[in-house]
Amino acid sequence: MIRLGLCCIFRDEPIAFRRTTAASLAGLSKRVRLARLSELCLHNARSLADALAYCARRGIGDFRINSQLLPLYTHPSFGYRLADLPESPQIEELLAGCATFARRHGLRTTFHPDQFVLLSSPSKEITDRSFEELAYQAELADLVGADVLNIHGGGAYGEPAAALARLRRRIERLPDRIRRRLTLENDDRVFTPADLLPVSRDTGVPLVYDVHHHRVLPDGLSIEEATRAALATWRREPLFHVSSPREGWKGPGTNRHHDFVRLPDIPDCWLSLSRTVTVEVEAKAKEVAVLRLKRALERRGVKIR
Repeated sequence: MIRLGLCCIFRDEPIAFRRTTAASLAGLSKRVRLARLSELCLHNARSLADALAYCARRGIGDFRINSQLLPLYTHPSFGYRLADLPESPQIEELLAGCATFARRHGLRTTFHPDQFVLLSSPSKEITDRSFEELAYQAELADLVGADVLNIHGGGAYGEPAAALARLRRRIERLPDRIRRRLTLENDDRVFTPADLLPVSRDTGVPLVYDVHHHRVLPDGLSIEEATRAALATWRREPLFHVSSPREGWKGPGTNRHHDFVRLPDIPDCWLSLSRTVTVEVEAKAKEVAVLRLKRALERRGVKIR
């Protein structure tokens, strides 16, 4: 059984999440700035409730929540706490309501922190910022009931073995609130499943297997072998990623995502698994792509959760 996941935003549905920039807040007094941020956070909490309701109606079992649900929360100059916002009670009530709704309707929610979260970095400043961002997203995950904080292995910095050793050490330092949700994902530039699987086994942090990344950056493991090895790292419902290359596998830039996912890009071994797996669809057409893939899989006799 497959649980399909929608990532962050919508293409056609009138459900939108709002952001802001530090530059747009720079000239405002603290009171006005917090009021502006409060308005954005309240809007985004309502949009999250709408997004989950849409997923429940359309049979989409997973929603990846945008990391900027609370914009600029960890910004070094304009960061804040929820309690600082004038409308914090309403915001927290809405987010708690999202958690209740997701549980009631069997929906899963996940986070995929931004690319500046780098636990393999040799820089103390980057590491400290990464810890701070993960702490924020763990706090948000508590509020909405999300069970995944997914990060890439990070950069190699010219010394991949040392970078992976740093990654291991930093994972060991993480508080339980973060670590019990943390997952690692293979990428298409640096670290493959073969690189990250030993880290997953050593730390107990599951591997989110991205089959598109693995096809772009192979490592000697077959898709079937990588799938089996990734599944073995999970003690809860596994999470995988799928996408298709924009110009096909023989075209340029195979790492770039297509609007839709082609059915042949779903590994056959995923369709015959004896356990439910969440498959987040990383496609430019967003909810349209997820629903098209859902229909195609159902025509193949695949049960969608």
